[in-house]
Amino acid sequence: MPRTKKAAAAAEAAEKETTKATKAVEKAVEKTVEKAAKDPAKKKVAPKKTAPKKPEKPAEAKVNFFVEFGGVQVSVDDVVANVKATYGKDAKEIAIYLKPEESKAYFVADGEEHEMAVYFC
Repeated sequence: MPRTKKAAAAAEAAEKETTKATKAVEKAVEKTVEKAAKDPAKKKVAPKKTAPKKPEKPAEAKVNFFVEFGGVQVSVDDVVANVKATYGKDAKEIAIYLKPEESKAYFVADGEEHEMAVYFC
């Protein structure tokens, strides 16, 4: 397909512009390389990547908590387990009030009030 004079002139002009742009980019790259070679202190070095350290948590001490009344005692862990069993379903929040003189535990589980007997042995 023969090219017209206008198309040929436009292609020639575009080629000249491309050549000019290429030369400008090459000059800019050369200047940057020269600057980096002259001043090594300004060279950028990628930092080494290291995995973040996990903070060490101190080991928690096991606590055995007992309530003693009238010469007998009950484990608080047992009271909590019995409250959960008495409530019968998983609760989001439980507050327990232990009254040894009545041998009772009053508790509020998810806003519902309940009571249960606590046997001191």
